[in-house]
Amino acid sequence: MSEVLVVEDSPTQQQIILDLLKNSGLKVTIVQDGVEALEHVQKYNPNLVILDIVMPRMNGYEVCRRLKSDPKTKDVPVILCSTKAEEFDRYWGMKQGADAYIVKPFQPVELLGTIKQLMRG
Repeated sequence: MSEVLVVEDSPTQQQIILDLLKNSGLKVTIVQDGVEALEHVQKYNPNLVILDIVMPRMNGYEVCRRLKSDPKTKDVPVILCSTKAEEFDRYWGMKQGADAYIVKPFQPVELLGTIKQLMRG
């Protein structure tokens, strides 16, 4: 079963994403911040990472940059999922190596479609 790591510090967003992904047959692990995310990816090698941008300890841009610059994790698809909706935020996220950028609040079909597309690749 494919594992998706959700890096999100908002309990409400965690629950929304968790319910959506579990109902789609995915295994979901949730961590609270970027430092935990990097540790988890190194240890468990999930199939995909959904990453909030504004988080304690380390922001999503930094986590994405580190994942994509590490030969061991550079091929793990990363979706940045944030309330930061400006064109510059999207541009900057993609510049850090993100495979997709989704703005909250998102449409469930948009998130699931993006996940399926990236996990097929």
